Amino acid sequence: MAKALLGYVGGSDPRLLAEMRRLQQRVQDLESELVRIQSENDALTAAAQHPAESLLEGIDLDVHQAEPALT
Repeated sequence: MAKALLGYVGGSDPRLLAEMRRLQQRVQDLESELVRIQSENDALTAAAQHPAESLLEGIDLDVHQAEPALT
């Protein structure tokens, strides 16, 4: 009965094993991407909670290097 449900008699089909390995690798890749995206989301959430601080981080406030204003 089990052999009939699986659709074959005998050993494992190499194509089926290759597809299973490919799908397992794809699942691992997606899990890694999920962890990366979650950490990126956490960083964006933290930056959104303190928007003024994150905006000022990218601004160089060194007056000595500033260019003169055009008049």
